[in-house]
Amino acid sequence: MKKQERIPISEWAIEDRPREKLLLKGITALSDAELLAILIGSGNDKESAVELAQRILYDAHNNINTLGKLSVKELIAGYKGIGEAKAITIAAALELGKRRKHEIVRNARITCSKDVFDFFHPILSDLPYEEFWLLLLNRNNRIIEHVRIGQGGVSETAVDIKIILKTAVMKLASGIVLCHNHPSGNNTPSKADCLITEKIKIAASFMDIVLQDHLIVCDDCFYSFADKNHL
Repeated sequence: MKKQERIPISEWAIEDRPREKLLLKGITALSDAELLAILIGSGNDKESAVELAQRILYDAHNNINTLGKLSVKELIAGYKGIGEAKAITIAAALELGKRRKHEIVRNARITCSKDVFDFFHPILSDLPYEEFWLLLLNRNNRIIEHVRIGQGGVSETAVDIKIILKTAVMKLASGIVLCHNHPSGNNTPSKADCLITEKIKIAASFMDIVLQDHLIVCDDCFYSFADKNHL
């Protein structure tokens, strides 16, 4: 039996080609694999760009968030046909998506813990290490600025209370929210998390600054000290 040859995308029906389909039907008509295929442009000697994109997404459990955690080196090493330029293109596109989501809530008014989660999730969700951030709020609970206070390992981050208070005072913040991530996916606060929260709350009160919440952010969940009445 003659081996069936792979049909290149250039020979597909026009309405089935990802780029042409986008122009004819709009970008929302494309699947995730078709969008990814547009980014990588071409496949390899055994797979079209769409087939390669489908395999990459399959390995990421068809989850764009999981795909975003792959490094450039992992993409290059894991897939024939993905070189440095294509891997960088994928990483850049996914980062732009995260930043676009973040822009939507940049100047938002913080009304609940979910607002804080929505703000920090694009920043923290893909990190393999812990980062500790400070959100500065005015009297109307609108965001003044967000500041990274520290970066640590996979299980802890050193936090300097003096830097937190200095930053809040210099920006004339009326309220602050603490936020850090747990790369492990376990959103349960540690004893150290509870201790630093209490210390910052007491220290901030002397400056008439209210610690409104402390969030622990994971991939698809979070823990709020305020919601749990632990402030």
